[in-house]
Amino acid sequence: MTNDSALLIVDVQNDFCPGGALGVTEGDLVVPVLNRYIELFTTQGLPVFATRDWHPAMTSHFKAFGGVWPVHCVQGSTGAAFHPDLKLPPHAVIISKGMDPSRDDYSALHGIAPDGTPLPDLLRQHGVRKVYVGGLATDYCVKESVLEGIARGFTMVYLADACRGVNLQPEDTEKAEAEMARAGAGTASLVELAAKG
Repeated sequence: MTNDSALLIVDVQNDFCPGGALGVTEGDLVVPVLNRYIELFTTQGLPVFATRDWHPAMTSHFKAFGGVWPVHCVQGSTGAAFHPDLKLPPHAVIISKGMDPSRDDYSALHGIAPDGTPLPDLLRQHGVRKVYVGGLATDYCVKESVLEGIARGFTMVYLADACRGVNLQPEDTEKAEAEMARAGAGTASLVELAAKG
């Protein structure tokens, strides 16, 4: 990790964890790992961003309105809250996405900060060039965030030990990882970063 690095935590919300409306198998297992990453980045004074799906009750993202997904992460709902064991630091910037009822917005880079600043602009304002990405789910929002980050000129690093996939098809996570690697994403693990830290 260098001083132009940031941690991006993607959608670790109740609805994406086991028992939620769109629960990812073992999705809650990313939480203790991400907490360690948070400690690592915070200790080094590096920024932490956490995205959340923040859907209106009516959106084309949901099955009832033409989409493919069950209702999940509706603004202000318990399901939209971050997992209760996720230890976001006070300086973490919350990024909301999926608020436009006509768009899916899988990528974290479509999200905005509370003051309306788009995430890519915010990263640049913080001098961030390298983004380490963990969260849910590997084969959707994590993958799309990594691919868009690369397309926008950031160095993106996929944290496999802090991600889990939906796997509508059994190989979806592996395919997503291969696609990210082909696009130029790096990979890292907690053991590697802690050793360098």
